[in-house]
Amino acid sequence: MGVRPMRIGVIGASGYAGLELLRILAGRQDDEVTVVTSRQEAGQGLTVFFPALSKVANYDSLAFSEPTDLGGKADAFFLATQHGAAMSLVPDILASGAKVIDLSADFRLNDPLNFKKWYAEHTAPHLLPEAVYGLPELNAEKIKTARLVANPGCYPTSVILALAPVIKAKVVDFTQTLIADSKSGVTGAGRGALLSNSFCEVQDNFKSYKTVGHRHAPEMIQELGKLAGFAIRLAFTPHLLPINRGILSTVYFRALGQPSLEYVRELYRSFYDRAPFVRIRPAGYDPQTADVRGTNFCDLGLYYDSESGLFKIVSVLDNLCRGAAGQAVANLNLMEGLPETHGLALPALRP
Repeated sequence: MGVRPMRIGVIGASGYAGLELLRILAGRQDDEVTVVTSRQEAGQGLTVFFPALSKVANYDSLAFSEPTDLGGKADAFFLATQHGAAMSLVPDILASGAKVIDLSADFRLNDPLNFKKWYAEHTAPHLLPEAVYGLPELNAEKIKTARLVANPGCYPTSVILALAPVIKAKVVDFTQTLIADSKSGVTGAGRGALLSNSFCEVQDNFKSYKTVGHRHAPEMIQELGKLAGFAIRLAFTPHLLPINRGILSTVYFRALGQPSLEYVRELYRSFYDRAPFVRIRPAGYDPQTADVRGTNFCDLGLYYDSESGLFKIVSVLDNLCRGAAGQAVANLNLMEGLPETHGLALPALRP
């Protein structure tokens, strides 16, 4: 008797992250998507709403449902919901015996008081200590035994991967504030109709937003602080690019002593030696979003600016794939004892 395919549910499947999940999951012949939910589109056929998925996997037979009575409908659930929705759903899903990968922010922050400061009162604070932060390069072993994984934000993924090796090695001068200057494509704001994200507002334009107080900052500070062993200071500024998908973050730090660029490069090579989805680009190559579009890769470029005395790390990734759906699938792979790369051999969508 063959092994039963894993049954997968996608909650909040009508958004960009949900669509990206379905695109990736379509290539997993050993699994089956059994439930897709959307409060707004409940009752509508999945491929009526997303014609691009017609004649793909079993998607023509699926219809959106309300996210209720989910127990027993899937072995693992991806929650691609708005912030605040997952915390009301996760307790019952876990009680049914299914595993959860939450793509929202609901379980990323460890401290419920910190979560309340940035979001709202947490309704399932007892689950926060259990939730594993789903960055495989840092937490693969914990992810393997988890039943609840908090998928990182797209900006934090780019910034944490850019800084983790030097923070872990204590090469950074922590008396200086770390700086993360990040730019994202419009899909990072989700699929909702907002004037600020409309074509005429975005095209041929470039701007910062939430320049002070972006909700992803505490996530970065929390995880980088764990690597450092103490609280760190980070100034984060997000910007909106007139492109559909992609993130480019440039982080700046001053090093202790005078390490050479080659020494720092070797730190990164060693740290990510077994990381299948981080590529340290060679000297002379400038990372660009086109090389990671539609993939689960994060490309890093390393630089030393002798005039300022600062190291600069450029980090690029696809906000919908590596910053959301692809990373979520990699986490599911680890939770199920599969290679992290299973179903994620996705070359860049270029041009």
